[in-house]
Amino acid sequence: MQSLFARAVVYSLFILLGLLSALPNVLPESVLQKLPSWYAGNTITLGLDLRGGSHLLLEVDTRSLMQEKNQDLTDQLVTKMREVRLFHNRPEVSADQVKVTVTNPADVSRVRELAKPLLEAASNGGRGYRTDEQGATLTFTPGKEYVQKLEKDAVERSLEVVRRRLNETGLVDPTITRQGSDGVLVQLPGVDDPGYIRQLLGTTAKMTFHLVADGNSRSETRVITLPGENSTERYQLEARVALEGQHISDAQLGFHQNTNEPVVNFRLDTEGARRFADITTNNIGRPFAIVLDGKVITAPVIRSAITGGSGEISGNFTSASANDLALLLRAGALPAPLTVVEERTVGPDLGSDSIAMGISTGILGAVLVFIFMVGIYGRWGLIACTGLAINIGLVFGILSLFGATLTLPGIAGFILSIGMAVDANILINERIREENNAGKSAYSALDAGFKRAYSTILDSNITSLIAISLLFLFGSGPVRGFAITMAVGLLISMFTAISVTRVLMEWRVRKLRNAPLQISGIKLLDRISNSPINFMRGRIAGPVVSIILSLASVILFFKPGMEYGIDFSGGSVVEVRAPQTSVEQLREGLRKQDFSHAAIQEFGEAGNYLIRLPSQSAEQVASGAPVEELKKAVQSVVPGAEFPRVEMVGPKVSGNFSDATILAILLAGAGMLVYLWIRFESHFAVGATITLALDLTKTIGFFVLAGVEFNLTAVAALLALIGYSVNDKVVVFDRMREYIRLTPDKPLADLLNESITSTLTRTVFTSVTTFLAILPMAIAGGDAVASFALPMLFGIVVGTSSSIFIAAPIVLWLGERRLRQGLAQLRPDAEQLRRELEQMP
Repeated sequence: MQSLFARAVVYSLFILLGLLSALPNVLPESVLQKLPSWYAGNTITLGLDLRGGSHLLLEVDTRSLMQEKNQDLTDQLVTKMREVRLFHNRPEVSADQVKVTVTNPADVSRVRELAKPLLEAASNGGRGYRTDEQGATLTFTPGKEYVQKLEKDAVERSLEVVRRRLNETGLVDPTITRQGSDGVLVQLPGVDDPGYIRQLLGTTAKMTFHLVADGNSRSETRVITLPGENSTERYQLEARVALEGQHISDAQLGFHQNTNEPVVNFRLDTEGARRFADITTNNIGRPFAIVLDGKVITAPVIRSAITGGSGEISGNFTSASANDLALLLRAGALPAPLTVVEERTVGPDLGSDSIAMGISTGILGAVLVFIFMVGIYGRWGLIACTGLAINIGLVFGILSLFGATLTLPGIAGFILSIGMAVDANILINERIREENNAGKSAYSALDAGFKRAYSTILDSNITSLIAISLLFLFGSGPVRGFAITMAVGLLISMFTAISVTRVLMEWRVRKLRNAPLQISGIKLLDRISNSPINFMRGRIAGPVVSIILSLASVILFFKPGMEYGIDFSGGSVVEVRAPQTSVEQLREGLRKQDFSHAAIQEFGEAGNYLIRLPSQSAEQVASGAPVEELKKAVQSVVPGAEFPRVEMVGPKVSGNFSDATILAILLAGAGMLVYLWIRFESHFAVGATITLALDLTKTIGFFVLAGVEFNLTAVAALLALIGYSVNDKVVVFDRMREYIRLTPDKPLADLLNESITSTLTRTVFTSVTTFLAILPMAIAGGDAVASFALPMLFGIVVGTSSSIFIAAPIVLWLGERRLRQGLAQLRPDAEQLRRELEQMP
């Protein structure tokens, strides 16, 4: 395995498999049809923001479920108490607890005994409820574990019901997944108007059958009042459910044989048919109500016994509504109501535009990086570009293998990873050049260069992966796509830079034998690297200027404040395509339609506008009514208007995003602090963390001054900047650690100057390559990626300069403080510990 040939064979095999995995993504459809399905299907899935479609996030109303469970428990307990003539006040029932107060305090123990088997049955033999006694009142409180178990079961059952309902509609490739503890995420490719789906999924479809309360009802029977189809109708029904809708095994649209009106014909399972026959046999002449989601849809009188196990539901149905009801009954009832808390829709044209933009800016960014690398390193730069090209192919292969979903932020992450992947090659080339300048032979310089660069590459990539992993954990949807592509890109870049590039470079230096290895470079930077620059002369000015700018950014954050996207502020955004219509015409037309509160701005090309509605209540987001009314108002002003994109975010989702963003940034900072503390020392970790905070505050100030919208994509930019900024500082710290161990008695300021100067070429080159990779996206990417690309360009400049002018002075000040305290700058490494142990008597 140590031989060049053996490594080349193994690496080539791995690369070949990776490229074969990526190949189906670029093959034409005619070729794919001739390939095995398992291979042809090995492609990257495009996200909804790239292929168009709708995204619905629904919340399971678990409090309604608990309210229902507690009400059932109360009804059973009250029935038992009436049977033994225990008198009580009206029970208090909520989602959190049940309170029962008896008239005679002496009866409390008897009620407790009556409740015990009911509580055990409700929690399937476990201890789901806690019983508290206070005077004549018993309080039954569901335990935390019991509630969590019910919620988990409700979400899992909801997922299955939603899946069955969507399958019944015939939609192509819907994706239904769980999100968070009580969320159901539904993605519908190709659906650009999810109104029907929203209504279909928002209907609980809980059907029950009740006898109408009349003179035949027993005196102790609890009676409930429910509305009918007509708003003026009210029905007095027995609260006890005579038959549940879960016994319906099939339901189909039909037509009444006499009136030809649409009806729903249903068939019951064996148990349901038996119970239905008993009910109709024993209650001839009584009205029998069919209740759907708390509303009586029909209450026919039982004329005769029905023993066939089938029936008919009639009402004020149209053919469409009867067919929908049949579909809902076939799919089953939801265990708890589902409420839409977030909705996003992207039209197919907008998705194809995003794909074209991502491909063109990605290719242009990669070409700029290739040109730069060849320009500064010549043929050695060409080797690095070969490794980078292999890296791109392997990333697509890995993503295809795991069936990853590529989103627009994912494309942005991939482009960023191209720029950052070159960092390892630059580190290696600069190390090799230093070893070559020290007079080593070609192979010795190559070997030493790779060994010395390895720890720096590892540390810098781990710090980036810490930030990216948090983005994956706390992000959602497209932002997770960014985290996945970035992580895969960085991991693959370590393989291509350390392993593949080394094999290519070893093959090249075999011809040189003992001759020195010449790596071309920019001569000016070569001369600078040989004469240390006194950067520490500005040890006070750099941090002071940075603190002033950060304080100004904090002031800007509060006033005038950032322009928050609906991810954080809530509300709705509708993109309108209305050619030959001015913004004044649209604004005046909407004002006449009572939409004066809508904010309108020009967006992208002429005739494109963004209309924002302020934060709405959860009920408005669930119904989608404000957006539908806005669409109608726009079309009344511009009849041919199109709506390529619609987004609605409810208050709960926006609040969760805010909390998750703050937590992710804090955890990212803490993660960097802990890692650097372990790998270096406390003052290095503290210096990097303080600098990171200053970098982030200045970036926030940039958001305010540039008017860039702060949304989830912006959060991805901030966390990427955290990784990038610390990555840059790790390179300087690693060199400083090396110099401290070589010359521990040299003044700390001189060591810092030498460390920064010796890594200056790498710092500048890496920043330029990353900047070039993102530049086309920032220029031509449009508003869709502006919240990522523009802050990243600013952050690259800030992060690079802060490593030199802020982090280093802070480390110098903290390091000198340690010297005064008699502490070492670094903890002993393994080799140093071994030498010290050998010298001990």
